[in-house]
Amino acid sequence: MGSQTTVNERNSNASAARRLTEAKRNAVAELMRVSPIADELATSFAAAGHRLYLVGGSVRDALLGRLSTDLDFTTDARPEQVQRIVSGWADAVWDTGIEFGTVGAAKHGTTCEITTFRADTYDRVGRRPEVAFGDTIEGDLVRRDFTVNAMAVEVATKSFVDPHDGLAALARRTLDTPATPEESFADDPLRMLRAARFVSQLGFEPAPRVVKAMTDMAGEIRRITAERVQAELSKLLVGRDPRKGIELMVETGLADHVLPEVPGMRLAIDEHHQHKDVYQHSLTVLEQAIDLETSHEPRLEPDLVLRLAALLHDIGKPATRRFEPGGGVSFHHHEVVGAKMVRKRLRALRYPKDVINDVSQLVFLHLRFHGYGRGEWTDSAVRRYVTDAGPLLSRLHKLVRADCTTRNRRKAAALQRSYDDLEARIARIAEEEDLARVRPDLDGNEIMRILGLEPGPLVGRAWKHLKELRLDRGPLDHDEAVAELRRWAAEVGIDVPGE
Repeated sequence: MGSQTTVNERNSNASAARRLTEAKRNAVAELMRVSPIADELATSFAAAGHRLYLVGGSVRDALLGRLSTDLDFTTDARPEQVQRIVSGWADAVWDTGIEFGTVGAAKHGTTCEITTFRADTYDRVGRRPEVAFGDTIEGDLVRRDFTVNAMAVEVATKSFVDPHDGLAALARRTLDTPATPEESFADDPLRMLRAARFVSQLGFEPAPRVVKAMTDMAGEIRRITAERVQAELSKLLVGRDPRKGIELMVETGLADHVLPEVPGMRLAIDEHHQHKDVYQHSLTVLEQAIDLETSHEPRLEPDLVLRLAALLHDIGKPATRRFEPGGGVSFHHHEVVGAKMVRKRLRALRYPKDVINDVSQLVFLHLRFHGYGRGEWTDSAVRRYVTDAGPLLSRLHKLVRADCTTRNRRKAAALQRSYDDLEARIARIAEEEDLARVRPDLDGNEIMRILGLEPGPLVGRAWKHLKELRLDRGPLDHDEAVAELRRWAAEVGIDVPGE
C-alpha cells in the first residue's frame, strides 16, 4: 500500500511538473507575441536606469495562454520618471491613477499600466491605503492579493520572479495568498469576493486556509463600497462557472452581506411538506440559462441581465411560502414580491437603471407562460405576452426554458413542446402584425383631431383604450378604429365634434 502511494505521489508530481513546463511555454509564447511593445518599453526604462516587470494578472494570463492587449507593468521608477520615459514613446499617456503610482500609456493598440513598486499600509477601518512606494519587486509582490497574481517577469531578461510559488499554485489551480489570508483580507476585504470571482472565472479552488479566513471575516466586506462590490459580483456572474463562485460566497457567509436573498432561498424541507430546495433550483436555472445563451438565439458575450434574472427569479418564494391543507406548499405571487426585492437589492448594489429595470421585469414575467400549456391562450394573450416582454422577449424565452428543472423527463419534454408551440405562434402572428411595436391604430394627433381635445390626460386615456383594443383584436382598419374611438368617447361623456 505504501509503495503504491509513493508511485501515485511520483506520478502526481510528474504531472504537476509537466503542467508547469507547459505553463512556462505558454508564457514565453504569449510574451513573444507582445514582445515588440514590451521590449521597446523595457529598453526605454533600461536607458533611464530602471527595471521593468510584467506583473500580476498579465503574467497569470500569459501562463494560462490568454494574455490580452491590456498589460500591467511594475517598476522601480517613480511616477514622474515613468511619465518622462513613456511620453516620447507612447501614442497616448494619461495620469488618472498617478496618486496611486500608476501611469497609463497606449502604443499600437496595446494599453499599458505602469505602476511604481508599492509598499502600502492600511488602516483596516476603511479600504483606502496610505500609498507608499517601495524599492524591490519582492516587496511589491508580497502585498498582492493571491500568489497566482504575485509573479513577475523581468521584461529585459524574460526571467521569472516567483517568491511565493505562484507558478505551482497556478498549475494546481489553487488560490492562496502571499501573506496570511487574514492579513490580506484585513488590508482589502474585497479580496474575499475576488476569490469567489476567480473560482468562477478561472476555475481555481481556494486553499482551506483561504476558505476559513473568508468564513471568519465575511462581515468585513461591509467596509467596501457598493460600487466595488457590484463590479466584482458582475465579473463573477459572467465567468465560466458562476455557480461555483456563488456556492463559495454562500458557504463562507459572504453572500449574507452581498446578496442575502440568495442564501435566504435555502428552504428547509419539512418531513410532511416536501418541496425542492429553491436555492439549488436557482443555481441549476442559472447553469441552464448560460447553456441557452449560445444554443437558443445565440449571443457572443455572457448576458449579465439574463444571469442575474436566472439567479434571482425565485427570491420572492421564502416570503410567500404557505403550507396548504393536505401537505402542499404554495408561493402565490412570488414573482411580484421577487421583482420588488430584485429592484431593492440591485439598487443597493448601485447597478445601472437599465439593468435594474430589465432584471426585475424578467423576474416579474417569468411565470406568465405557465398558463399556456392548458391551451387557453388566445392570440390576444400572445400579443400581450410579447408586448409586456418588449425588447426582453429573447431573454424571457431563455429564462422560462431554463426554469424547467424537473427530473421527470415526460413533464420536461411537455413543457419544452409547449414553449416551442408558443414561439411558433409568436412567429406566425408576427408575420401578420408588427408585434415588436404594438401601438394603437390611431396616433395622439388623430385622437385629438377626431375628439376635439387639447393635449392632456384624456388623450392618454383614449390612446390606452385603443391600444387595449389592438391587443385584443389585432389591427383595425382606420374607419373601424375611428368608430371605436367615438364609441369610447360617448361612454365616458366626451362631446365629439360633428355628432
